[in-house]
Amino acid sequence: MKSLRRIFTAALALVLCLSSCKSQYEILLEGNDTEAKYAAAFDYFNQGKFTKASQLFESLSIITNGTSRDDTVQYYWGLSNYRAKDYMTAETNFERFINNFPRSPFAESAAFLHLDCLYRGTYRYELDQTPTYKTITAISEYLMTNPGTEYRNVCYQMLDNLNERLDRKAYENAYLYYKMEDYLAARVALRNVLKDDADNRYREDILYYTAMASYKYASLSVPSKQKERFLVFYDDYFNYIGEYPDTDRRKELERLYTKAKEKY
Repeated sequence: MKSLRRIFTAALALVLCLSSCKSQYEILLEGNDTEAKYAAAFDYFNQGKFTKASQLFESLSIITNGTSRDDTVQYYWGLSNYRAKDYMTAETNFERFINNFPRSPFAESAAFLHLDCLYRGTYRYELDQTPTYKTITAISEYLMTNPGTEYRNVCYQMLDNLNERLDRKAYENAYLYYKMEDYLAARVALRNVLKDDADNRYREDILYYTAMASYKYASLSVPSKQKERFLVFYDDYFNYIGEYPDTDRRKELERLYTKAKEKY
C-alpha cells in the first residue's frame, strides 16, 4: 500500500511539475514583459526549440513594432520558422521583412532565405511546375539586383536544378507518347520540345526517340505509306548520329537503317 502511495505521489509531482513548466511558458507568451519574452525567445532559439521561439517572436512583433528591435524580432521570427522547416510561413515572414526593412543588416540574408523557401516549395518534375517558374524568376531578379551577393553560387545551383527539372518534365511528357506506342504523336511532341528549347539537357534522348518513333511509325504503316515514312526516319537517323557519332545506340539505329534500306 505504501509502495503504491509513493508511486502515486511521485507521478502527481511529475505531472504538477510538467504542468507548471507549461503554464510558465504560456504566461510568458501571453504576458507583456518585453525583456523576459525577448530573452526567452533567443534562449529557445539557441536551444533549437524553434517552434516555441517563433511563437515568442511573433508575440514580440506586436510589442516591438516601430522600435529599434523591430527588424531583429521580425527576422528571427522568420528564421525560427525556417529552422522549424515551416517554409511556407517563413516565406511569408521573409517577404514581409524585405518589404519593411530593405536597409536592415539582415536584409540580404532575409532575401536569400526567402528564395530558399520558394525553392523548397517547388515540386518534383512529375507535378505542377508553376512554383518552379515563380522561383526561377525570383532568383534571376535577385541575382540582377545583387550581382555581388555571397549567395551567388548557391543561387546558380538552384537555377540549374530547377531548369533541369523543367527540361526533364518537357522530355518525359513527350516520351509518354512513345511509351503509349502513339509513335506519330511521340515524334511531333519530341520535336516540339527541341523547337521550344534546343538546349534541353535531354537532347540526345529526345533525338534518339524521335528516330525510333519515326521508324516504328513507318514500319507499322500500310505498305503504300511505308516508303515515304521511312524517308522521315532516314532524316531523323542522320540527325541523331550526326550529333552523337560515338553513341552506344549507333549500332541499333544502323541496324534499323539497313533493314529499312533493304526494303526501299
